[in-house]
Amino acid sequence: MGKRQIPDPPTLKKYGVPFYSVAWIPQHLIKSRQIETADDSSDSDRNSAPSTEPESEPATKAESEPSSIAGNYLLFAGGGGAGRSGIPNALVIAHFDIESNSLSSEPVCKLGTDSELPYRMALQSQGDGLICAMETPKVCRWFDWDHQNKNSEIHKLSLKLSDKVLTQLEDVGQQLALAFNNDGTALAAGGEDGNLRVFKWPSMEVILNESNAHSSVKDLHFSSDGKFLASLGSGGPCRVWDISSSMVLSSLPNENRETFSSCRFSLTNDKTQVLYIAAMTEKGGSILTWNTQTWERMGSKYIIRDAISAFNVSADGKILACGTPSGDIVIVNSTNMRIQTMIKKAHLGIVTALAFSPDSRALASVSMDSSARVTIIEEKTTGGLSLWIAVFIILLAIAAYFLQQGIEN
Repeated sequence: MGKRQIPDPPTLKKYGVPFYSVAWIPQHLIKSRQIETADDSSDSDRNSAPSTEPESEPATKAESEPSSIAGNYLLFAGGGGAGRSGIPNALVIAHFDIESNSLSSEPVCKLGTDSELPYRMALQSQGDGLICAMETPKVCRWFDWDHQNKNSEIHKLSLKLSDKVLTQLEDVGQQLALAFNNDGTALAAGGEDGNLRVFKWPSMEVILNESNAHSSVKDLHFSSDGKFLASLGSGGPCRVWDISSSMVLSSLPNENRETFSSCRFSLTNDKTQVLYIAAMTEKGGSILTWNTQTWERMGSKYIIRDAISAFNVSADGKILACGTPSGDIVIVNSTNMRIQTMIKKAHLGIVTALAFSPDSRALASVSMDSSARVTIIEEKTTGGLSLWIAVFIILLAIAAYFLQQGIEN
């Protein structure tokens, strides 16, 4: 008899698209759009005469399933490229239900991008839309949020290709990294050719344009206050840029043949800002930590034998997450840098991207095996440790009591 196939958990779904990027759609964006559509509907009711004829459905820009705009939504990007593989290129929106701890079986929206493969993306935090770096052809596209059926009781969260043309990112080659700062006023783009560009948003006025930032830019991340930008290349150091002066503030060396792969600024429990870098060291996949005041290395923590193919940090700074080429997910406590949870074979293929929910309670991961997964971050209790401390205090009190009795006698 053959082995029974274990069904996928409800937190894991496959949408028929190899994924390279993932992001949570901000709650405030969803709520503001819901209010907007509700207001539009009310205005329409007041200004329109009653009609007995059924309204025709408006033309849609993307395939959408009816879904009330509330809860947690994720955006995925990827595809099979420009070949004749039959694998589509698309942006996919899915819903995650916290109560049932499950991803929607079908996409809320699936916007096909024809022969263009969306490889990297960045969402503008104030709701302007999102930018995608296409792998084929090597261009950047802007996409707008498109709320269909504004006059209906059910609103559909969707996307459409924008008429906006990002002239400054035309004919600049493949962009391997994109990032907005927290308030959405600056956009950074790092190219396969090593060129690093930073623009004011939405004017696209150039803040920084460094043609030889790295041999090839692999990752970018703004500090929480937007003052610094960290950039990683293929080999060589991590560079930290002062946005106000457009100059390199520090160059963080890779020692003993370390290979840097991802960088993230974060705040610790005492609100001190640090810079984490995921790297492959002689031991294996490790996380390096730098002080952002002195730019000195604070430590290096070995995490896993495998390389770290994806890396991210929760918004509250308490949790670090690593994905591996083997499909494993490793969740690390930032306070003691110990592994809190490890999910072996969370995906069947390489983990390509990770994203924490804004409230830091869930981690989304995607893979080239066309799967998306959400992992709930469980609080690790210290009940066992607390019990031992209580026992120790009781024993200490008993010893003190008998010592006092001996003195009195």
